[in-house]
Parts: sequence; C-alpha cells; structure tokens
Amino acid sequence: MNAGKTGKAGKADIKCDMTPQRKEIQPENIVPIIPADPSMMMLSGESGARHERSDAAENRRRILDVAAQLFTEHGVEGICMQQIARAAGVGQGTLYRRFADKGELCLALLNSQMSDFQNEVLSTLREMAHHSRGQLEQLEWFFDALVHFNERHSPLLSAARSEMRGIDHDNLTPRSAPFAWIRMTVIGLLTGGVRTGELRADVDAAVLADVLLGALNPQQFYVLRHGPNAYSLERISAGLQRLVRGLSSCP
Repeated sequence: MNAGKTGKAGKADIKCDMTPQRKEIQPENIVPIIPADPSMMMLSGESGARHERSDAAENRRRILDVAAQLFTEHGVEGICMQQIARAAGVGQGTLYRRFADKGELCLALLNSQMSDFQNEVLSTLREMAHHSRGQLEQLEWFFDALVHFNERHSPLLSAARSEMRGIDHDNLTPRSAPFAWIRMTVIGLLTGGVRTGELRADVDAAVLADVLLGALNPQQFYVLRHGPNAYSLERISAGLQRLVRGLSSCP
C-alpha cells in the first residue's frame, strides 16, 4: 500500500505487513460500558487508567494525533499500523504495546467523542425524566441522537468493529465496546417502559433492543446511507422513532 505523503505527520509511503500481531486487548483502551439504568450511567473514561511515565504518555498522545491526521487525509482503511508507527516516529513494538491493532487504536480515538456523547445522553435523559417524559419518548430521542452520532463517526466505528482481534466477532455488535453501553441503555429504557405501563409486561427488552439497534450496526448503517436507496439521516431517524412509538401498549 502506498498512501503517499502525510504533511506534518511525515511520509506514510511504506509497504504494510498485514501479518497480525496479537496481544491481549488492554482495558484502558476500551470504551467503558454504561449500566442499563440510564440514571446510573457512568461517563466514559479510561477505566483503570494508571499513571504513565511522561515519555510513554507522550508516545501515546503522538500516536493518536498522527493516526487522526492520517485517517483524515487517507481514510481509516487506507492506513495501516506500520505507517502510523513510522509517521509518529516510534517503533512498531512501541505501537503494538499501546494498541493491539488498528481497531483498538480507533477505539482510543473514539474515547473522547464517546465521552461527550455519553455526557449528553446522561444529561438529556435526566432532564427528560425530571419533566416526566415517558420512557418511550426518551428512547425516541436516544435513537435520533444515535443516528447522528453514527453519521459523524462511522469510519472509526466500522474500523473498531471490523479490525479488533482477540474478541468474538460473531457477537461483537451490539454486545461489545463501544456498542454494549448503547444496548444496555436501550434495554434500560424498554424495561422502564414495562415498569411504567408504556409497554406490555411480556415484552422481551433484550430482543427488541437487538432488533432496533440492527439498523445502527456500522456496516448496515453505511448501506442505509450510501447503498442503492441512500436514505437521509432524517428518514432513518424517523423510521426508528416510528418503530419505537409502535411499541406502545396504548391503543
């Protein structure tokens, strides 16, 4: 692969060795899971973060900055780990000690955006609950927010899903970071709807959450946006919200 020059990040014109270099995924690079009850949600941060030596912290910051620039210039799929290491001026061993693969690196880049999104979700759901807005109305808002979050970050989300090693890819979505907290929040709102009588008592919240979130799987979302039908964000959001309203136990 020849990605050409990368401006300030330096050259990225080296051949990529695609041989996997495996190691266990480090918890501090995984977006934390939010509990099912939205009122108890914890904001994203690096779980179990430890104090780093100043040189290690600087290496990590430089790797992330360079990766973000290269991804912007060449796309996530157009850049490999060897190119990132060279442009950042670090050895491949240093890079792989910090990030097991490109998917894990993408998760680290997503961390601050995910933290902001979780903060927004927590604040908004609390405000809606304070004003006695129903669980289904809160869920409608959440799906609209998810649609727009996916649109902003779909390249990183797709790479995080498809390129991480050391996990079960068949069950990655929507059960693994950074998707699990989203699933648990949907389940929490559906369960709350059963409790308040907005949903029937025999509703299977887990199944419904997986069905509803299927459209927001990064690969499926890409097809919805850029496939033959090329649906607008507004149309995707409206369709999901209509499905949520259709769950109501009220006639």
